[in-house]
Order: sequence, then structure tokens, then C-alpha cells
Amino acid sequence: MLSLIDSANPWLVAVGLNTILLGLVGIAPKKLLTPAGLFHAWLLGILIWGTLGWQGYVVVMFYFLIGSGVTRIGMAQKEAEGIAEKRSGARGPENVWGSALTGALCALGVGIINSGFLLPNSQPLVHSFQSLLLLGYVASFSTKLSDTCASEVGKAYGKSTFLITTLQPVPRGTEGAISIEGTLAGVGGSIAIALVAWGVGLINFLGIVWCVLAAFIATNLESVIGATLQSKYTWLTNEVVNILNTLIGAIAAMLLAWFWTSTIV
Repeated sequence: MLSLIDSANPWLVAVGLNTILLGLVGIAPKKLLTPAGLFHAWLLGILIWGTLGWQGYVVVMFYFLIGSGVTRIGMAQKEAEGIAEKRSGARGPENVWGSALTGALCALGVGIINSGFLLPNSQPLVHSFQSLLLLGYVASFSTKLSDTCASEVGKAYGKSTFLITTLQPVPRGTEGAISIEGTLAGVGGSIAIALVAWGVGLINFLGIVWCVLAAFIATNLESVIGATLQSKYTWLTNEVVNILNTLIGAIAAMLLAWFWTSTIV
């Protein structure tokens, strides 16, 4: 079955598959996406399948399904406390691209490389850069799922929450707050999606380590941004912070892998 899909035009497959799947999501009783969010997710899905194939698509779908499920943990309690995601967790365009812009750019880079646009005599360098972009793609979603799990589990089950910059106790849902429960959930989320990416062959086993470390670094840096800067600048919305978060995660993973390779060589 996969061989038939691989042999077909990936862009046509992407259009057909995303139209069917997101059509089903649109008529489902539980609204995971707003109408505008459905359209933007459709565009994202086509880009990911067209550039990275079913392997890249599996990763983004895993993030979407697990992230949407985690958002609904303890929803009634979080809504009562005023700390739940808006629209009961239904994703709009801003959420789609806040979570996936970095990954989409990495996928686009891989697509450009695979198109043969670059010169043939630079193949060793191109192959190395392609591997780093694939790692960055996975790390961006590993970071975002880590952030989502840490935030939502922390808001639902965090027994003690502390501001990351001062370690002073603060109410659950405070920007920049962390908890043991949320932190452990975040690490678990980053490991899970990195394992999926390794299982479909996007990254090697060592890439799992880079993704988990990068996600931990980026998620904690995002908490620092939330505690120190987000309330000071109106343009620093949650979606902008999410883009920064995933960008930091992707860059951190690529730098870790590059440094490791340079050291052992």
C-alpha cells in the first residue's frame, strides 16, 4: 500500500488525503479546528506530505491528535478557573501556524533540496543539511508537544506551581509557571513524538536525544519569556511565543547534532 502511495504524485495524494481527513474532522462532534483552522491545516498538511511524504505527515498528525487530546484534560476545571484554552481547545489559523511554522519552513527546505535546485557537486554538504533540516522539523514538533503537555497537564494536575525566574509559588495558569507534573509530562511528550519520527525513519536514534534535550531547553526558555517579557509587549502573543519556542527547539537540536558530529569527526 505504501509503495503505491510513494509511486503516486505526492502533491495529488496530499490534496486528496487532506481533503478527506479534514472533511471528517470538520463534521466530527468534537470540534478540534475552527472553519478557518481547517483550511489552514489543509494547506499545512499538503505542504508536509508534498515535501516529506507520509513519514513527515505521521509526525504532524501525531502532534495534532495528542496535542488536541492533552488540551482537553481537565477542561471543565480549567474553564472554571479561567485558565483553559479559548474555544475549548479548537485550533484556529493562529494556532496552526504558531505551532507549525518552524516545521513547515524546515519541510520546505527539504523540498527545495529534493527538487534538485542545488548544484550536484555539493551533494555531501546538501545531504548533511537535509539531515539537519529533518532533525529541525522533528525537534520543532517535539518542542511544541512538550510545551503543550507541560502546560495543560500542569494546569490540570500541578500540585505546586512556581514562577521559573524566582521559584516563588504562583497560581496555576500563570505565564512562566512550572510544575513537576507538567515538566515530566512535557519530557514524556517530547520523547513520544521523537520516537515516532525515529520509527518512520526521519531521524536516527541519536536524533531522539537531540530532540528531547532541545525541547527541554526551548520549553524552559519559553517559560522565562512568559515570566519576563510577554506581559510587557502586546505583540508578544501566545502564538508569537509558540513560533519562538519551536524555532529555538529546532535550532538547538540542529546545533547539538552539528556540534556532536564535528566533535567526533
